[in-house]
Amino acid sequence: MNLSDRVFDHFAESIKAKQDNQELLAEATAAAIELMFAALVNDGKVLACGNGGSAADAQHFAAELVGRFEMERMGLAGIALTTDTSALTAIANDYDFNRVFSKQVEALGRSGDVLLAISTSGNSANIIAAIEAAHERDMRVVALTGKDGGKIAHLLQDQDILLNVAHQRTARIQEIHILLIHAICDGIDQLLMGNV
Repeated sequence: MNLSDRVFDHFAESIKAKQDNQELLAEATAAAIELMFAALVNDGKVLACGNGGSAADAQHFAAELVGRFEMERMGLAGIALTTDTSALTAIANDYDFNRVFSKQVEALGRSGDVLLAISTSGNSANIIAAIEAAHERDMRVVALTGKDGGKIAHLLQDQDILLNVAHQRTARIQEIHILLIHAICDGIDQLLMGNV
């Protein structure tokens, strides 16, 4: 197989993964949009966290809220817990890396806020700890996971929302996570503008 065939196969697999998950995730994503919108218009915020590529997705999401997605609007309260290197390194050094997000949730999270927890495996220990801290603070959780949802799928409470990408390949899961993030940003904008 030559390189252009491999590229073609990436496109084909990505398209199929999106189609396979479209119907599975549409309703739950709409619920996540409504949940985050309600938090944001009631003086709440969305805290986002993840590791590696999921950390980049958390930052991407927060940037879309604070700046804009596709239309001009007021800035919205989104914070990526992945960006404060002093807090991350101090917490990892003084406590444990598994607490780098939960300590920030404890400090910044309030009842009525939402935690966007991103883990392609659904098993990231520091994301699990962040979810537990969010629950202790009476926050709701939107979890982006993959494969079978991992431990996170069983940790969520009834009022939380699981957006699990049913695929085994991390690259495809991440591609759908960013699609879901864009759909959430668009939905929030549409609700803000009174278009839906």
